[in-house]
Amino acid sequence: MVSPSSIVGADSDIVEERPFQLLLLINVLPPLGTALLSPVLGSLVEPLGATTANIGLMMSAFTAPSIFFIPLAGVASDRYGRRPVLIFGLLWFGLTGTAIAFVSTFGAALALRALQGIGFAALTPIIITSLGDLYTGTKEATAQGLRFTGSGLSQTAFPLAAGVLVGAAWQYPFLIYAVAFPIAGVVYVLFEEPIDETAGDPGDGGDDGDGIREQLGQLGTLVGHRRAWAMVVARGTANLSWFGFLTYNSILVVNVLEYTPTEAGILAALASLTYALSATQAGRIAALFDDRLYPLVATNLSMGAGLALVFLAPSIPVAALGVVFLGIGFGLVLSIYRSIITTLAPSELRGGLVSLSEGSGRAAATLTPILMGAAIALATSPLGFEGAVRAVGVGTGVLSAGGGIACLLLMSSAPPIRMNE
Repeated sequence: MVSPSSIVGADSDIVEERPFQLLLLINVLPPLGTALLSPVLGSLVEPLGATTANIGLMMSAFTAPSIFFIPLAGVASDRYGRRPVLIFGLLWFGLTGTAIAFVSTFGAALALRALQGIGFAALTPIIITSLGDLYTGTKEATAQGLRFTGSGLSQTAFPLAAGVLVGAAWQYPFLIYAVAFPIAGVVYVLFEEPIDETAGDPGDGGDDGDGIREQLGQLGTLVGHRRAWAMVVARGTANLSWFGFLTYNSILVVNVLEYTPTEAGILAALASLTYALSATQAGRIAALFDDRLYPLVATNLSMGAGLALVFLAPSIPVAALGVVFLGIGFGLVLSIYRSIITTLAPSELRGGLVSLSEGSGRAAATLTPILMGAAIALATSPLGFEGAVRAVGVGTGVLSAGGGIACLLLMSSAPPIRMNE
């Protein structure tokens, strides 16, 4: 008989704990910030008055604000608690995302996407940090992996629904974001603060401005250590492959391989499902190795090679094979990265460091569509459109894997972090 422990490992009992269940419930929303749009971007061009050249800005507009706001959300959660930041993030994410269904211009849609990115900044990094508050060791790796599994399942089901809804009206997929409101209600009633709420109470610590400046100074000292900044950068490199795929999936499938948006949606769902399944094994794999460098190098290679195969594929079946390698690498590498990053900081700085690493991921997510688009435009003249898309996609995979491995080697050779030095 199949049991949770046979699938996940010895730490599978965390799925029965209410705090973990509530964090998984919150985690339904943030993955939809980008995944919901991946299969429907092409359908938004005409009704919003956009072009195929600039529709990718719907992705970048969402990811760009969080580069700045994620660190602020992390510091706020360290200072005032995880719970209030999470509730704000849910309400703001749902409100601004749902509002897109009621606008008619590309500029208004971009503005709302940018505002929605602020909501994202108060969700995923704080969920990851809260798991670090609640668990340690392989149990945390299992928790981070299962959270990422939840993200993958969310990105599997909802984009398929969006692909169906957009056939009825372009506005309908954005109404899915309204699920944030009942989730916020559940969190308000049931979620308990995972850290000591009095630890950062300004009433206990004199001038609040001085306290925040001191906290930021300590965070700066922490990030100055090679182990910390190498992991922050490594976290960003993983998003090069993933967002390269999400942004150009439909263009590759429809314009290069000459299939339909349905096949593009299937590939996006397959990628999400694959990383969801692979992430369940993060705790088990972490327990197998004394040094996590080796599995992380392997997963970076799988991710980069998978993206390259997707862009070199002559047909959907071959692209699907590449998607599987991409999903396996992405699911494992981010789960293990996050379980490492939460251990590099004391609890009072954990939210800040996790948020910086997630901000690195958002920066990569923002720049990837823009830089890939510029590279394709430059390469189209000598290579043709198809050749340019394929070449830039392969190059993105190489850069993602190579950059991640370089950061891991830098981290592995660095001395341990000692904050009192």
